[in-house]
Amino acid sequence: QVQLAESGGGLVQAGGSLRLSCAASGSIFGISAMGWYRQAAGKQREWVAVITSGGSTNYADSVKGRFTISRDNAKNMVYLQMNSLKPEDTAVYYCNYYGGTTWARGNWGQGTQVTVSS
Repeated sequence: QVQLAESGGGLVQAGGSLRLSCAASGSIFGISAMGWYRQAAGKQREWVAVITSGGSTNYADSVKGRFTISRDNAKNMVYLQMNSLKPEDTAVYYCNYYGGTTWARGNWGQGTQVTVSS
């Protein structure tokens, strides 16, 4: 059973930056697409970014040009560099084995809270 552990969240002012990290267990990590998702209070979880096993990336329109997803297959790690943060980016951020923009393949971890103040 795969496990996911997100870290790196915090409180930041609008316009600031944060880098999230995700440690993933599982022997299939290196051949799997990985995604970042987020859930704001009172809203459904939404997809943010995806990176394939080969390093191709795609982003939700709301974060395109501001967020960058990357991975280190040797360490089973996925990262999300978030720049030019906005208050509407406030949410709990999760990583997971990517299934699609509306679902993920693994069990959800605890997530990491990102709060952007105006």
